[in-house]
Amino acid sequence: MSKRFSLLAAVAALALVSGATAPAFAQEQTVMVGGAAMFPSKNIIQNAVNSKDHTTLVAAVKAAGLVETLEGKGPFTVFAPTNAAFAKLPAGTVETLLKPENKATLTKILTCHVVAANAMSMAIKGMIKDDKGEHKVKTVGGCTLNAKMNGDKITVTDEKGGVATVTIADVRQSNGVIHVIDTVLLPAS
Repeated sequence: MSKRFSLLAAVAALALVSGATAPAFAQEQTVMVGGAAMFPSKNIIQNAVNSKDHTTLVAAVKAAGLVETLEGKGPFTVFAPTNAAFAKLPAGTVETLLKPENKATLTKILTCHVVAANAMSMAIKGMIKDDKGEHKVKTVGGCTLNAKMNGDKITVTDEKGGVATVTIADVRQSNGVIHVIDTVLLPAS
């Protein structure tokens, strides 16, 4: 037993001397989204591309030319619609939006899901409480969203009256936070 302990101690000491350590992300608190771990040390794009529930969103971000922006410093709060959220749109809408001639419209819709802040759910809930039940949120796309509480869930109402529920909150990113939502948010026009 003491020989085994000595051998383990020697191996541990050798690992420390050689500088061998586990990758930083192996020690991070992750959240599972779309079957993939979301690492706080990675940016929004680096994480989103691994979520099988966000393939439509990733394709849209690429088509709109927003990859570099969302890989940037931020901070960003992204209300990230799932594939099922995009599937709720009228038939053919996503395909039409992904066409190059509709890039401006697609960009407007996507940027209406992004807030220039690092707004964790507790901060949003606090703002809702302070504003007596609802809080107006201005997006980088110029849209005004209305955040409310529905039981213990945050809901976000877009300019057309569509309501999205945050289904997974507080997915930390190196450049902000993602809140997964169940409905695509649309601008007034």
